[in-house]
Amino acid sequence: MTDEPQVLVNVADGVGRLTLNRPRVLNALNAGMVDTLTEVLQGWVGDSEVSVVVLDGAGERGLCAGGDIRELAENTAAGKHAGARAFFRAEYRLNALIAEYPKPVVALMDGITMGGGIGLAGHAAIRIVTERSRLAMPETRIGFTPDVGGSWLLARAPGELGTYLALNSASMAAADAIDTGFADFYLPSELLPHLLQALAERADPGSPAEIAMLFDETPEPLVADGETVQSLRSRREWIDACYSADTVPAILERLRARPEQAAHRAADELEQLSPTALSVTLATLRAARELPSLRDALEQEYGVGSWLLEQQDFAEGVRALLIDRDRSPRWQPATLAELPADAAASALAHRPAEPLW
Repeated sequence: MTDEPQVLVNVADGVGRLTLNRPRVLNALNAGMVDTLTEVLQGWVGDSEVSVVVLDGAGERGLCAGGDIRELAENTAAGKHAGARAFFRAEYRLNALIAEYPKPVVALMDGITMGGGIGLAGHAAIRIVTERSRLAMPETRIGFTPDVGGSWLLARAPGELGTYLALNSASMAAADAIDTGFADFYLPSELLPHLLQALAERADPGSPAEIAMLFDETPEPLVADGETVQSLRSRREWIDACYSADTVPAILERLRARPEQAAHRAADELEQLSPTALSVTLATLRAARELPSLRDALEQEYGVGSWLLEQQDFAEGVRALLIDRDRSPRWQPATLAELPADAAASALAHRPAEPLW
């Protein structure tokens, strides 16, 4: 008996469907999956049997929890930085391929879609969320920075919402994802099979976007533990006021001065995260606002990410969160005050030996 493929590929009724198929690890993206997705998508460009592409995930927990961080960390711990960079190169090229794809790509972000999952779905032409969707770029939790084009999306979110989401590794439900530009349409999960059927049976001139719009509804407020969770939109006043500061220490100072308890909780969260990752992430987002294209943002992320791979905090963050799971990372340096003043500038100036493009 052979193992099931890690990406299920199917073409029927003009729809090319790509299903990430590692449900036991929440469809975490590894190098083999990136290669398969790239090869299939490139082949479908000239395939007259495929007029629209659907990207989804096997199982009911989510589209993709992100890149296979364990695999990446093992390479890094063994000093195989070239192997880790090769994964980044292939992944980021795939992100650009999806963003520039000549046929509509419909991404179903049902359930957890984070990190590398955002890299696949966040740049698709039609991005669907459901009541089960939870989106995030949680890289600062492991001493890293939002990549896979995440800095491009975050830098273009309204006000400072993207800065907050990036630094605090905060998650978004459906309404927040639409408000911040990470998603386009909301469908109750029970309607997803009907959307897929409609895409297969579509009649001209109905485009995939027009078909998705027919199913689009207003997201319900998120409720947790019996209480309605405040939306990002409702918190924007204090988020904009605090996260517009030029440095992470200044952001913390502003958060501590606010009357809102949510602002104080945000400060508590920041103080638990890698000082290096926070400083580099803030600088990367600010720089991404001035970049002209997604490709430029990916190139910047490639350099910054390669620099962070060589720092201690990435391996330590993975150990604490994913391997030993003691959730007690020992960051080096441990505080923002100890961080070298040129750390973020060094990350932004870093150029890997192997170019991205």
